[in-house]
Amino acid sequence: MDRAQERPAGQRTDNDAGPEPELELLVHGVGGTTPEEMLGDPRTVRVTGDDTAAVFRRAEDAEADEAPRDEPVQEAYVWSNLTSGDSSRALWLVLLPFMVVNLAHWMRPAAPGRRRAVRLYGLLVRLAALTLTVLLVAAACEVALDLVAWQCAGVHDCAHRHSWLSFLTPRASEAAGGHGSWWSLPGRRLGLAALVPAALICLLWYLSHRTWSAYESHRPMAHDPEPDTDGSALAMPGFWYGRRLVARLRAAHTAAALLTVAAAVAAPAARFDHRPDGPAALDVLSWLLTAALLAWAAVAVTAICRRGRSETRLDQRLDGHLVRGLPLGALALLLLTMVYAGWARPGWRSAGRLPGDPAFGALMLAQGLLVVALAVVARDLYRRSPDPRAGMRGLSGPAVALLACALGGVMSGGVAQRVADWLDGTRALLPGPPVLLTWQASTIPPVLAALLVLVVGLGIRTARLARTERDRVRHEHPGEPEDPGRTHTIAQVRAMATLTDRVPLVVAVLTATTLVLGAVALAGALATGKTPDGAAGRTYDAVQAVAETSQALGSWLVGLGFVLFVTWGRRAYKDASARRTIGILWDVGTFWPRAAHPFAPPCYAERAVPDLTWRMATWTRRTGGRLVLSGHSQGSVLAAAAAWQLPPSVRGRIALLTYGSPLERLYGRWFPAHFGPSALAALHRDVACWGNLYRRTDPIGGPVRVPDDTAPEVDHAPLEDPLAYGRTPAHPLPAPILGHSDYQADPAFARERTRLLNRLRPKLPGQRPQTGAGGGRTGQTG
Repeated sequence: MDRAQERPAGQRTDNDAGPEPELELLVHGVGGTTPEEMLGDPRTVRVTGDDTAAVFRRAEDAEADEAPRDEPVQEAYVWSNLTSGDSSRALWLVLLPFMVVNLAHWMRPAAPGRRRAVRLYGLLVRLAALTLTVLLVAAACEVALDLVAWQCAGVHDCAHRHSWLSFLTPRASEAAGGHGSWWSLPGRRLGLAALVPAALICLLWYLSHRTWSAYESHRPMAHDPEPDTDGSALAMPGFWYGRRLVARLRAAHTAAALLTVAAAVAAPAARFDHRPDGPAALDVLSWLLTAALLAWAAVAVTAICRRGRSETRLDQRLDGHLVRGLPLGALALLLLTMVYAGWARPGWRSAGRLPGDPAFGALMLAQGLLVVALAVVARDLYRRSPDPRAGMRGLSGPAVALLACALGGVMSGGVAQRVADWLDGTRALLPGPPVLLTWQASTIPPVLAALLVLVVGLGIRTARLARTERDRVRHEHPGEPEDPGRTHTIAQVRAMATLTDRVPLVVAVLTATTLVLGAVALAGALATGKTPDGAAGRTYDAVQAVAETSQALGSWLVGLGFVLFVTWGRRAYKDASARRTIGILWDVGTFWPRAAHPFAPPCYAERAVPDLTWRMATWTRRTGGRLVLSGHSQGSVLAAAAAWQLPPSVRGRIALLTYGSPLERLYGRWFPAHFGPSALAALHRDVACWGNLYRRTDPIGGPVRVPDDTAPEVDHAPLEDPLAYGRTPAHPLPAPILGHSDYQADPAFARERTRLLNRLRPKLPGQRPQTGAGGGRTGQTG
């Protein structure tokens, strides 16, 4: 018999006397907390779990299941160390573009029955994620190979300013036909510099592999697929088990990144060998090497184009040796390329830039075409099942994918321009980075200016809304003495809380600005060097002067951002509060599995959701008691995901209590395929009962708006905040405005929990009889 189906000590049956156990399983929100704070008791004990995530109880409640009480026992599931516990995660901010493009995969519109279109949407996002990997690796090659090894090390004055490059610099005797240092040959300098992006790729591979072993390898509870196709895919047994796909994407992206470095090393050598008087042997070898690189790149792209996630079942297999061997094959080709480029070629000198302009232009064009195709597919999916609450009318996924590509481009161009300024200074000794990267760096100030205009507009709108709210606050407290300062504060907090609902506008403005500036950057790069005559020429000169100013300012802004990034990272390494603040970013952004980019930060829910599911299923089976799953903020999203993963027989025995919940306000609007109206309605039908608390002063939580008229209302009336307008006998001191915190301090919380337990009691099914040693099921269906 399976161990999960054996009857443990303390198993209750219908014949047991006394009150049935009642449990409230608390799940905290973003930022993390301690079990002592969650349970309101300095003495807590760990019931189950480890140092990363665990379930705690008060010390006095450790054996409460054996002697049930009249009030529910509280347990606290603490998962903050999954995101904000490790100081090294502060440095994961560099992976932000990868995380953003991974979010685009989950933002598709809901489209029941449109499997082919859904697969096409996922394929386009995966290809966009691949171009992002290639872009950032190409930017690293631009800095290490082009700016440092090719340009600066090839110019004596530049290398003299940076003594650490002296061993790479050709001597004057070498230019006259003599012998320089062994590393002074251009191909050998490129091969040595290629170790920098190769080391970066190996670091990304290592981090992805380590987190894959720690997160994607946690098996969720096995159960049969849901027959209800209108529900959420989060109920599928394999949704939180993306082990196979992440391994495949990791192999393909690592191979593509290494092949990008190999191409950057091979291209200048091949261009020199293709000259009419070049050696025939090296010319043939260059074509063979090029064909091998293209063939292996085609294999990597094919691996990415294969079917994506297997959500209908627990896919425990891994892909074949060819896919798993992609990184080793690419590494072997890189080594061969370094040997080929390092071969002595008389007369080969480094001059100008490496041939990188066409590559960056092609990448930018490919990203634009992929985003356009993604928008067409997303719009078609939205038209099939329109949802007026969906963010940007179904175009949020393409918009976020475009922002990810733009963020990668701005980072690439800004860093390249900043390194070029550092190497060259004001001497104009070096040609600098490719023209397109320079133009991309120039887009940073206009983007910041657009954001500033948007912030000013939102500030004016918030001020107007605050004036309207002041009248509403006055009418809500008739008969109480007027306190203008108190009224102003409450109205201002309410108005500020509505800014969350303006996020689609912010994303739309950023997307439009990015699209226009990207087109300008591409056009400017193509027009560089083609100066017209006459009035058009004077206009071109003026535009060129403005662009150069913007480029210089963008370069310094990137440098300032890098300094702030390093400072923030060092502070987070030493300061737990700062580390927790950075962890909030990952709490929100890394809820979703890595379905598009394997180098994105890992999905903590692939550990947290199985933890909650196993705890609820085993406790209800062992005790036969009533359970309230209580989630705050992001914890309510984890609670809903865990409830979806429960077998139907267990799901119908629990009550769901959410407060400060972004389930509909954020997740329902931005991820309609998984938290849309039909998905939330299905969850409402499946759980025994559901209650939701929110405040008008809460900038994150809100009503869940379950579209189900056949069941009791889910959303409670908005809670009063503050609990008292002025001084009262119950509140002799001014009551604070709680906003998103301390929902349990409101008396309505205890009343709602009691109501859910009372509704749960008559619907609780009797405990199923135990079977013998034949291995039959006990207490749940699979």
